Amino acid sequence: MVYPPAPWNLQGYAVQTLQLVDVARVRPLVPSELEIVSLLPGKTLGGIYISSYGLGSVMEYNELIVVSAIANYAGKWGAWISHIYVDNPNSVAGGREIWGLPKELATFSWEGSDSVKAAPLGYRVTVRQENRQLCSLNYSKQTLALPLPFSGKVFSANRSNLLLFKGEFKSRIGLIRGQLEVAEESPFASLNLGQPLLTLGCEDMRFTAGVPQIVGNRAAEFSY
Repeated sequence: MVYPPAPWNLQGYAVQTLQLVDVARVRPLVPSELEIVSLLPGKTLGGIYISSYGLGSVMEYNELIVVSAIANYAGKWGAWISHIYVDNPNSVAGGREIWGLPKELATFSWEGSDSVKAAPLGYRVTVRQENRQLCSLNYSKQTLALPLPFSGKVFSANRSNLLLFKGEFKSRIGLIRGQLEVAEESPFASLNLGQPLLTLGCEDMRFTAGVPQIVGNRAAEFSY
C-alpha cells in the first residue's frame, strides 16, 4: 500500500453528530489505561462523523468515525475512536500503521441535492460493509454557517503504546437537523446511540491529522 507520511491534510465536507453514551456500554471498547470522562452521571460524550475528502487532499476518500468516549490519561484529554471505516485501501493501511486506528473498508452512498429530495430531511449518507448496513444518517441542508477553527486531541493505541494526536479543523460550521439509524447488525450497535443532541454540518472543511505521539505504554495488548 502507498500512503503519505503524517500529517495528512484533507479537504471536503463532513457531518458530525453529538450524543451521550453509556459509560458501561463503551468501557469494553476502551483500553483499561484510559479513564472515561463522565459529563453526566454514567454518561460520556460520543458521536458519528461522516466525511468526504476530495480535491486538495493528500488522498481522496470517504470516512465514518465512531467517537465512543472522551478519555483522560495522565492529565491529557482526548476522544476515543472505537470504529472507523473508509473506502480507500491506502487510507486503511496508513490509518493502522501511522496512528494505530482500526480502519476497515466500507462503501458510502451520498444522496440528495438542492433540487432533489432523497430523504426525509433532504440528504442522506449510508455506509455499508459487504452485505450489511452499518448506519444511515439523514440530514438537512446547511443554511447559516460561521467560519470557525477547531482543534482536538484523539487517543489511539498500537500493540505496545498509547498514542495521542491532534486534529485541526477550519470550516464553515452550522447547526443542521440530523436523524441517525444504526443497523442491528452494525458492529457499534451495542453503543445504543440515540438520536443526536446536536448535528453539525462542516462545509469548505480543511482538516489536518497530526503526527501521533507516544504518551504511555500498554500493560497488555489491546484489541479493538
